[in-house]
Amino acid sequence: MKQFSEDEKFMKEALKQAKKAYLLGEVPIGCVIVRDGAIIARGYNRRNTDKNTLSHAEISAIRKASKAVGDWRLEGCTLYVTLEPCQMCAGALVQSRIDKVVIGCMSPKSGCAGSVLNLLQNEQFNHQVEIETGVLEEACSKILSEFFVHLRERNALEKADRAEPEEI
Repeated sequence: MKQFSEDEKFMKEALKQAKKAYLLGEVPIGCVIVRDGAIIARGYNRRNTDKNTLSHAEISAIRKASKAVGDWRLEGCTLYVTLEPCQMCAGALVQSRIDKVVIGCMSPKSGCAGSVLNLLQNEQFNHQVEIETGVLEEACSKILSEFFVHLRERNALEKADRAEPEEI
């Protein structure tokens, strides 16, 4: 039986959250926040469902974690996320004073933990976040790839259904 590291264990929990988003037809991104070896908050992408730009997995989890600890400061916490945070989420992570972010796969078009920018470790800010990348990278990348393949197939079918029928 394979022994999983603690990071892999918590990333698997983040992947479970991503699957919830997938089932809603949302881009499958999930995260969990851990403190003292226990999950204190979970979140998954709900932008389309909530019709709200702010409904990212990380923002939802930060809100729940702050409530759980009774403070906006999340010192002593680690966030596990399946996809590299965007600029909004990276900013919220810096503002929350979270200690560490563990990332499944990187986001070359919008990631702000090193891909496009690194807002988490900008020395001009009053807080920097430790970053670890590549934890269960293949599984995190696979769920996103599958989602976008299915989305393109669905969009192609919908487009074909709307097309004018050919004359016989």
